[in-house]
Formats: sequence, C-alpha cells, structure tokens
Amino acid sequence: MASGKSTAARYLGELGAYVIDADRLGHRAYEPKTAAFKQVVGVFGDAVVAADGTIDRRALGAKVFGQPGELKKLTDIVWPEIRRLADLEMEAERARRPDGVIVLEAAVMVEAGWQRSLDEVWVVAVEPEVAIERAVARDGLTADEVRARLDAQTSNAERRRHADVVIDNSAGLDELHSQLDRQWQRVAGARGARRAAAP
Repeated sequence: MASGKSTAARYLGELGAYVIDADRLGHRAYEPKTAAFKQVVGVFGDAVVAADGTIDRRALGAKVFGQPGELKKLTDIVWPEIRRLADLEMEAERARRPDGVIVLEAAVMVEAGWQRSLDEVWVVAVEPEVAIERAVARDGLTADEVRARLDAQTSNAERRRHADVVIDNSAGLDELHSQLDRQWQRVAGARGARRAAAP
C-alpha cells in the first residue's frame, strides 16, 4: 500500500512495456453473469448484490474484513479468475509482440502464488512510515487506519524474499525512475541480444 507500484508500472508502460493491471481485472472478475460473480453470490448471498445488479464491494468487504476464513473463500474464487484473465492478455500480447516485455502489476502477487510462473518478480518497497505518510495524504485515511491495513498485508521482508529485483521508492520520483531505467535497460538489452542471436 502506497509503495508506488502503480507509478512504477505506468512508467514501465511509458518505456515500452505492456502493462496488465490485476486490480482492473479484479473488477472484471465481478461482472454480472460471469462464473466468478455467480460463485461469489452463491457463497456470500444476495446481500452482496447492489440494486444495479453488480457486486456491492462495500457489502462484500464487510463480510470478509477481519474474517480470515471468509476472506479465503473470496480469494479462492477471485484470484484464479484474475489470473485466468491475465493469462489471456499475456497470450494475446505475446502473439502480437513475441519479444515485448509484459508487466503484471499485482499487489497480491506473493499471496496468490503467481510469482512462480513469471520470469522475474520486482518488488517496489518503502518503509512503513513512508507508506503511512503517503497514504494519509493521498487517501484521506488516518495513520491508524493505514497502519492497520499495512499490518494485514504481507511484510516488506516477505516480499523481498520472493523478489528478483527490489526497487526502493523512499527517495522520490527521480530516484524511482532512475532505478527503473537501469532495470529496463537490463531486461530490454537481454531481449535484444537474444533476438540478434536467433538464426
């Protein structure tokens, strides 16, 4: 939360990556008449359906917040659907640009176990106090509310354990871009070398 991963993903998009936003796919997973929608309603009841026929995310959130067992029921439905949609996008983009770089931006990468099927995992990290300060300014939450959300998430140490690359976003935008530029040159350069070596 408030680490700057979306800012990093947008910048990688500007550099030429095709960016898949797992949050956007999460919204698609809840669309009416989809299999995931039907499963969510089947598990959590009609009370999570809004008047317009969509999932009432606030009502659903109230059913799972602070209830690990209920949250797992939800993520067992939604995470596989998000990954299915991401895989479809990746396949289409690989067909369009076989040598292109694809970025999957996902806050739950480690929790969902998706890191095992990707070439590299990049973690954008900030110290908790920096994240709290940024989230308070950005989202209008109190420091205690942000701290509670951070405490419920996977720790920086655990994320770093799964990372191939750690981007420290504590120093500001210029330093973030500088780190991303270096990693982009490495990845894009390696792909260019493979392309040049191909018969």
